[in-house]
Amino acid sequence: MSTIKKLLFVLLGLVITSLGIKILSNSLLTFGGTAGIATILTYVTNISWGVLFFIVNLPFFFISIQELGKWFTISSLLSITGISFIREGLDLWIPAFDINIILATVIAGLLIGFGVTFVLNNGSSLGGIHILGLYIDKKFGLNRGIVLFVCDSLIILFAVAIVGWYKGLLSIFCIFIASTIIGRYKKSPIKEMERDQEEHYVRQNVH
Repeated sequence: MSTIKKLLFVLLGLVITSLGIKILSNSLLTFGGTAGIATILTYVTNISWGVLFFIVNLPFFFISIQELGKWFTISSLLSITGISFIREGLDLWIPAFDINIILATVIAGLLIGFGVTFVLNNGSSLGGIHILGLYIDKKFGLNRGIVLFVCDSLIILFAVAIVGWYKGLLSIFCIFIASTIIGRYKKSPIKEMERDQEEHYVRQNVH
């Protein structure tokens, strides 16, 4: 797949994921990953969500650049920057709306699941827990969907004290939907990148 097509699919994934997160926030539900961690920290610090989101992701980028490659790490950093801008833009373009909270949970889970799948399938990630999931998948062969679900569920448990048990359980259900979709996709972005590198090496030697 050409680089331009991959970038377009990543961008599409970022937009879809941002819309899912928008629906969650609009329904006062929480979510997992480093975004969830940053959200929790905003309640106990005076630091903005954007700064916290970047700081929380830093340790995972050290793992990424050492284990998953420089270009994957740069791509993930760009994706995190992109989704931050897109998410802010959605707040400006889409006004608050009312939607049944259970329906919002299902729709958000589907959007985030397919959105993240587009991003991962095309050699990027949304940082944090996704990088950890890819690393564990590469190192130990454990399904990244399971890793994401377990980690996100633990994060949600900490958020329950803030949003309450009912919304906390709905958030876990949303994460379960998204993680199931992510865990079922067939491509491995790490294998895709390794194959692209091999093809590039072959073309260089042929010419």
